[in-house]
Amino acid sequence: MMAFFLKSLKQVKKVIIAVVGITVLAIGLAMIVLPGPAFIVIPVALGILSTEFVWAKYLIKKVRSKIPKKSKTKRGNSHGIEAD
Repeated sequence: MMAFFLKSLKQVKKVIIAVVGITVLAIGLAMIVLPGPAFIVIPVALGILSTEFVWAKYLIKKVRSKIPKKSKTKRGNSHGIEAD
């Protein structure tokens, strides 16, 4: 009986996370054409979904690998000259 209850509780948690994540993702996708910070909301939605779904975690890793990394510059130097 207890195992059934715990399994049901995990399924309810997964459904709640899915509903919240998909809702936030839909809002982020709408912000692509509407005014709003879509580039912030969409990764947040994927972060919510990645707590329960492997495909969302994979998508976050794929996007992170495409983002260029900042070059190392000397502290206090605003000219973008690389450190030695």
